[in-house]
Order: sequence, then structure tokens, then C-alpha cells
Amino acid sequence: MRHGIVLFTSDRGIAPATAAKAAEENGFHSFYVPEHTHIPVKREAAHPGTGDETLPDDRYMRTLDPWVSLASAVTVTSTIRLGTSVALPVESDPITLAKTIASLDHLSGGRVTLGAGFGWNTDELADHHVPAGKRRTVLREYVEAMRALWTEEQASYAGEFVSFGPSWAWPKPVQSRVPLMIGAGGGPKTLAWIAAHADGWITTPTERDILAKVAALHAAWSDAGRAGRPEISVLASMRPSAEDIAAWEEAGVTEIMWGLPDKPEEEVLAFLSRHAGRLGL
Repeated sequence: MRHGIVLFTSDRGIAPATAAKAAEENGFHSFYVPEHTHIPVKREAAHPGTGDETLPDDRYMRTLDPWVSLASAVTVTSTIRLGTSVALPVESDPITLAKTIASLDHLSGGRVTLGAGFGWNTDELADHHVPAGKRRTVLREYVEAMRALWTEEQASYAGEFVSFGPSWAWPKPVQSRVPLMIGAGGGPKTLAWIAAHADGWITTPTERDILAKVAALHAAWSDAGRAGRPEISVLASMRPSAEDIAAWEEAGVTEIMWGLPDKPEEEVLAFLSRHAGRLGL
């Protein structure tokens, strides 16, 4: 079982590079940051945790750019994987985002994981001209287009939302396939989407019945004719018991993601050291 760290970045918290370096030094496998480009003041979208338009805290409107954050961590780390939990690819231009991710993978020596969401904040998506009812289609086209740019000498793509003619684009990622993890509620539609287009699943903080959903994803994976097994990262919103962790691992969970507390740098670094000790890292 691998262990990762999630830092909900903000403009007033611990710097991502400092947190990533400490996470690596304490034996964690991966380091993740989230994304929100902005938060519209007037909104109708319900937050998955609160159930209405209110937000759990104000970090949603203070989030640092994920790719700048991870780029800052590249030069102070050497082994820890650098990922997003989760990014919102459809809020960027797919050609420039493909370049950003490929550049980060190149500079990090192949350590990037793209954790992506469909976007619960449909008001935010609307400002990026993404129709709420088409967000899964838009993400699929973005992923397909970026994969073409990452792997083909002359890449092109023709879709409803993404279209470009034969093009050259370097650098290519170091990894033959940049892992795509989908962070979303584990309903049948999402699990089928993952089995068809992604490499794994990141659970939501409010996820329930994880073992049943892991089994459902494995079934969807098999039905889609995929080889091997999906990567599955459980975002630990509450401290799981040793029995929970053992059951998850036996069921096929490959990673637990632990959130950092929203506290000053000195306290965050102390927490990382204590938590690594508890986990035996």
C-alpha cells in the first residue's frame, strides 16, 4: 500500500515546494495539489460536502495554480510523484495544457500523475464556456487530444470541443502514458468512464461503501476489456482503522491519500514527521 499527501494549497499556507520536499524526506510516495481557477460569487452549484452553495472554507477561492505549484516542487525533490487531486483540465486550453504537463513530466524525469475531475462547480465551468451537461464529453476530448500531442510525431484531433490539424509538439512526456486518475463520486456512470478512458480512481472525501465500489470498478474494468487492474487511491477524510486499511488493500486499493492540516509551516512539517512514523514509512 502506497501513501500520498494532499496539500490544499493557498496563498497563505505552507509553500508547495516545502511540503513536497518534506513529504519525500518522510517516505511518502506522492504529493498532490488541487485546482480552482476562480469561484464565482453568485453560484447555484452545490458543494458535494455541504450540499448547498456554501463552501467548507475559503481556500477554494485562494487555491494556487497546480502546475506552477508542482513545477516549484520539481527542483527540490527527486523521487516523489507529483500529481493533482484534482485538476480541472477543461478549464484550460488543451494544447497549452498538454505542453505544460509534458514539460513538467520532462523536467521531473517522468513523475507526473494527472488527477482530473469533471467539475462539481458548474458555475465555474460556465465561465470557461463548458456546458455542464457535456463536461464528461469535453474531458474525454481533452484527454484524447492531449494523448495525441504526447505520443504522435504529427498529432491532430477532430472533436466537438477540440479540433486542430497536424501539428508538432515537443517535449514528449518521459512516461509512455501519463497516468490519468479520475476524482469523482463512484457511481456506475463514473466507474464506466474510468474503465473506458482513465487509469484509475480517486475517491471523494464523502465516499461511502468503498469496498463495494472498488469491486464495481474492477468489474467495469474487466467488462471494458482492460488488462491488469486500475489504480485506486482512497482520500482519507477521517482516520481509517488498521482493519479498514487492510480491507482496502486486500480489495485492490493501491494508495491512501492523506490531507495536510491547514496550519503554519512548522506545525505542518511536524505533522508530516509524526504521520510518517505512525505509518511506518
